[in-house]
Parts: sequence; structure tokens; C-alpha cells
Amino acid sequence: MSIDNSSHIPDLDFNTPAQQRLRKIRKAKDQFARGGIAVGGISVIVAILLIFFYLLYEVAPLFESAKIERWQQDGQEVQSYALPGGGKTLYMTMEEQAEIGLRVNDQGELFFFNTRTGEMLLQQKHPLTDNTTVTSFTLASEESRTFVLGLSNGQALVMKHDYKATYPDGKRVITPEVVYPLGETPIDLSDGPIELLALNGEEGEWRMVGGTEANLSVADLSLEENLITGEVEASTDIQALPKLNLAANKLLLMPDRRWLLIGGADGKVGVVDLQAANGPQTTQVIDATAGQITDFTLLLGGNSLLVSDTKGEVSQWFLVRDENAAWVLTKIRSFDGNNTAINDLTIEHRRKGFATVDSQGTLRLFNTTAHRTALEETVAQGNVDGIALSPRANALLVENKGQLALWAVHNEHPEISWDALWAEVWYEGYEEPDYVWQSSASNNDFEPKYSLMPLAFGTLKAAFYAMLMATPLAICGAIYTAYFMAPALRRKVKPIIELMEALPTVILGFLAGLWLAPFMELHMAGIFVVMFTIPLGILLFAFTWTQLPNRIRFLLPDGWDAAILVPVVIAATLFGLWIAPGIESLLFGGDMRLWITNDLGIAYDQRNALVVGIAMGFAVIPTIFSITEDAIFAVPKSLSYGSLALGATPWQTLVRVVMPTASPGIFSAVMIGMGRAVGETMIVLMATGNTPIMDINIFEGMRTLAANIAVEMPESEVGSTHFRILFLAAFVLFLFTFMVNTIAEVIRQHLRNKYGSL
Repeated sequence: MSIDNSSHIPDLDFNTPAQQRLRKIRKAKDQFARGGIAVGGISVIVAILLIFFYLLYEVAPLFESAKIERWQQDGQEVQSYALPGGGKTLYMTMEEQAEIGLRVNDQGELFFFNTRTGEMLLQQKHPLTDNTTVTSFTLASEESRTFVLGLSNGQALVMKHDYKATYPDGKRVITPEVVYPLGETPIDLSDGPIELLALNGEEGEWRMVGGTEANLSVADLSLEENLITGEVEASTDIQALPKLNLAANKLLLMPDRRWLLIGGADGKVGVVDLQAANGPQTTQVIDATAGQITDFTLLLGGNSLLVSDTKGEVSQWFLVRDENAAWVLTKIRSFDGNNTAINDLTIEHRRKGFATVDSQGTLRLFNTTAHRTALEETVAQGNVDGIALSPRANALLVENKGQLALWAVHNEHPEISWDALWAEVWYEGYEEPDYVWQSSASNNDFEPKYSLMPLAFGTLKAAFYAMLMATPLAICGAIYTAYFMAPALRRKVKPIIELMEALPTVILGFLAGLWLAPFMELHMAGIFVVMFTIPLGILLFAFTWTQLPNRIRFLLPDGWDAAILVPVVIAATLFGLWIAPGIESLLFGGDMRLWITNDLGIAYDQRNALVVGIAMGFAVIPTIFSITEDAIFAVPKSLSYGSLALGATPWQTLVRVVMPTASPGIFSAVMIGMGRAVGETMIVLMATGNTPIMDINIFEGMRTLAANIAVEMPESEVGSTHFRILFLAAFVLFLFTFMVNTIAEVIRQHLRNKYGSL
């Protein structure tokens, strides 16, 4: 007898209006979630790209080439005009705004003129005695605007061009004037005509050297103010110099007024020490160039000598101590001028740069620190008689065949080159080439040092020591927590460690700088002793624990071993700090800190890489621990059980099955931790001396790229070279992180493909 059960099977209708509405709602939710995730992911990528392109936008002007064009006024090109005044030009310059030019001719006349039109604004000539002519000229420095006229009667007249800005009716008016820093009365310097002349000094102390090659005199000038009349009187102390035995063409006196530089015939340069123990003496005569010297001047600051010649080369020299601690004029670098004789050379007033023009009318702009040619452009056909740069280096006057032409110069960042950023540079005042970051100083003639090598090195150094501490502790802790620890204990330990990541790094930096660094300096021996007592204490306790009867050992459930190790670690730490003073007295003379410095010769800074390693490691540990622990815990239990069932020990299972399977996640954890260490700012900023040095010494500090940006960005001028260099540092940090993450992803995918089949 058959039974029909079809009447008992309920009818399921999936096309009811309610089911259709449910499917539509579910589909809408899926589409919304898919769209939201896609938009979020694309937004992240777009945000990263925007950051990349913004950094590139700020950095790109650093590498733009210089350019020059005829000056434009009211949309019209300023035309050439006749040279103001007559005679031969001895000196030409401009004031700050490049609106007024000054020309000094060989009759001692001064002509102030409008640089746009050539209109004469002021003409002045100091009344000279009958039959007295100008026989020499020298400039103290472009910055001081002070120059000297050497006269045929053995006198010298010191003058200074100055400018006053007034605003009648709200309109700026610049009025030129001539002042006499040492008085309007010429200074008696020599018995005969002054053919060679040099001057330097500041405020009330000046030194002048002048005369003929066979009869040079040194005059020390002091200014004293008469308290009754208020007049400034100059007292002069003159002494003769020994014969130079060098066919001198030009003299230069360095700012310290000790060293006299002599440009001679046949490309020779002499150095005279005016403060030698046995009186002034020539210390050095060198062949500075193979050709004839065409120009001989001091770079901004007066510490470097520039020598140009008929071969088209310009060489830079400055004094360097040799192995005997004697000062030697040393050739630092040279600049090629395409084998064409250089007619004129002028320096920039506020940067370590200069301009040359050769016999074919080619203008070249150079920067000494970057050792680069910023511009090469033809400004005239044939010989150019002279050139002059404005104080801001944004305008250039070119004298050619009795005509003057005004050019606009666009050369914003000449200090930057690949060598200046990443190679060793021989800076003024240094004994040898070096990597240096020093972006600012208190004086105007400072040579900026923009080497990113110390900052990149400091970044890697800080990350290395942080990872050296954090990686083994975090990974080993994650292995034990995920694989050996009891679930109940794991549920308490893991959130506590992850909670450490929420601690602000500024708090960690504050504690590291104000508490940890002084503590480590006072207890240096204790820190190193504890590194031995903790592992020894754990091993000793483990051995003792295994010797206990089973009835005692089995009282502790499996996976709770870490709980009883906490007091062991604390006791081992306290024991290490307790015995450290005795060990310090026995081995290190009672002070390990001094022993490291004096006996080993290792420099020690209180805030050093060891402090950063501990503090930053503390900040990185939670990141590496959390990701590693999740990766290990996520390994399927079936793999572990299968390995154990086949006879492998838990340790063998961990090493040969669990760890390879979790290796992509572990590697990702380490890379993310490294990225965190590389980009860390506040801990490095507060826990180190912030000194940009390149020293692997763990007891020395460093400065990282991120910390440098945080320190110097507020004080940088927007749009300046310094400002854009800081953006370049951020760009380098961005690229470094991008490359590390890309390499990490490639390796992670390789590990996943290799061990994914387990």
C-alpha cells in the first residue's frame, strides 16, 4: 500500500511580493556596499596621488633652469642707452630695487642714474688737488658698499654709496648719496702713487694696504668719536711691507685683515700673513692658472678667492689647514668657460654665486656650493666691457661699446644640484669635503648646506635601532600569545598590548627625553647588566621549574606559564640594577659613562640612538605584535593538528608549518612597523639631540627627515630654497615609504604563493 506524502510537503514560493522586495533590498545593499568600498578605495588612491603631485609641484621649481631676458617695463622692453658720464668704468653696481645704478669712472666721478632710462640722477666728484689723478680702485665688499680710490699723490679716499627711501604722498622715492666712512679728507698711505690697493674692516676698525709693488704700506685705521664736537676722527698707524718679489697686479684683503692675497703675472697668486710672528711675510706663491689672470675677487663673505683667466676657467680657492696645522691656499673647484677668455666677473651680493662674461659676449651664472652652471646665454656680440648684478641678483647691467642694457635675471634656486643634495661638498671653513645639513645662520654671508644625506642616514639609523629592539620582542611575544598561551589569558593580554598603540607618541617622547635619557646616563652599567640578568633569570627559573615534582608543576594549567614569569622578569631587573654599581666599580672605574668616552674614545650624548631605540621600539611593538599575532592565530588548526598527529612536536609544528604559513602576515607586520619607525616624528624630536650627523654610534644622536621638517618648516620663508628643500625631504620620505611598501608587497605575494598550498 503506497502513501502519498505530497500533500504534506509545504509549498515554497520564492516569488512572493515579500521575497521579491527582500531580494531587491539585498541587491541594493550589496550594490551600495560595493560602490562605497570602491569609492573609498579610489579616494584613498586619489588622496595619495594628490599628496604625491602636490609635493612634486612644490619641489619642481628647485630644478628649473635659470633664464635671462631684457627688462620689461609697462609691457615694453627697456632699450639700451648711452653710458652715463664719460671715462673708463672702474666700478658699476645697483641699489636694492635695481632702480638706480652707480658708475665710478677713472676720474673719480660718481654717476647715479635710472637703470631703466639712463637718466642722470646725481653726479658727484670729490675735489682733488691739482694734478692729482685716480691711479687705483678697490672694493671692500659688495655688502658694505664701501670702496677706495687710490690717488697719484699717495693718498686714498674711502667712500660709500648709500640710498634713502622716502614716501612723499604715498609714493616711494629713493635718493642716492655718497658718505665718507673715514672722513672726507684723503688718508696719507704712501710716498708715491698708489698703484695697488686693498681695504677691509668693519665698524671702527679698518685696514688698508696700498702703494707700489716695491713700496707697499699697511695702514691700521681706528675711528674715534669726539665727545665734545661729535665728529668722527680717524687715527692711522702705518708700517711698511717687505718687498713681495711678485709682479703684482691686484691686492685683496680678507675680512679678518690677516691675510693679503696678491694676483700676479703669469697666473701666480701669493699669500701674505700680515700677523706672522716675525712680521708680515709671504707664506705661499702658487700657479693658480695656466693663463693670465683676468679677474681676481673675493666671493660673498670674503672667505673664498675667485680667479678667472684667459683660458676661460674660474677657480675657487680658500685657506685650509694642512697636516702641520699651517694655513694653505687650496684649490677647491673650478668652473669651465668653454676656453674663451673671461672679460669680467661679478659676484652675487647675498648668495655664493657669481656671473662671468667672456670675449664672445656669453654670460654664465655659477653657484660655488652646488658647483653648477645655472645659465649660459649670449647677451652681446663680441667683447663686453663689464657687467653688474643687483643685490637681489634679479637684474643685470651689461656695458658694451658705450651702451648700457638692463636684463632681468630669473635664477631662484641656484644652490641646488645632485652633488649639493647627495654628495660630499667642500664647504668654506671645512678641512675636507663632508655631508652637512645647516640651513641657516645669523650672518648674511652664510653658505647654506643642504645635504640630505645626514637626514636620510638619521632616519635609517633611528628606524634600525627601533626595529632591532621591537622586532624580536614583538614577534616572539606574538608567537607565544597566538600558539602557546591559554585562550583565557590571551583574551586579556592581547587587548592590553594593542592598547599601548593608542598612547600618544608625544608622551613617549616626553618621557624618553626627560626621564629615560637621564636615567640611562646615570645607570648605564645597570642597563647592560639587566640585558644579561633577565634572560639568565628566565633560563634559571625554567630549569628550576622542570626539576620540581609533577604535582607542583601540574598545578599550573597549560598556557599560563607567562603569568609566573612576570615576577621573575621584575626580580631579574631589580637584581641587575642592584649588582650593577659593583660591576661598574670593578670593570669601568666606577663610571661606565666616562669610561666609554675617555677609554674607548666613543662620544656620548645623553639623548642618543639607544634612547630612541627603546622609546620608539615601545611605540612600534604593538603594531608588529598585533598583526603578527593575528597572522599566526589565523593559521588553520587542521594544519597544526595534522602535523602533531604525524608525530611532530609543538615546536617543530610551529617552525615548519605555522610560521611558513603565517610568513606573509609576519613580513607585512615588520614592514608596517618599519614604516611607522621611519615616519615617526615626536619621539625622535624629543629624545635625541636633533644633530644632523652621520655616525652609526649608538651613543650619538641623529636628526631624521620627519623631525627636520617639523623643526624647520615653521621658520622657513615660503617659496624660498629652504622651504622647497623641506618639501623635497618630505618627497624623499614619501618615495622611500612607497618603495619599501612595494617591495614588501612583492615579497608578501611571493611568500603567499609559496606557502599557500600548505
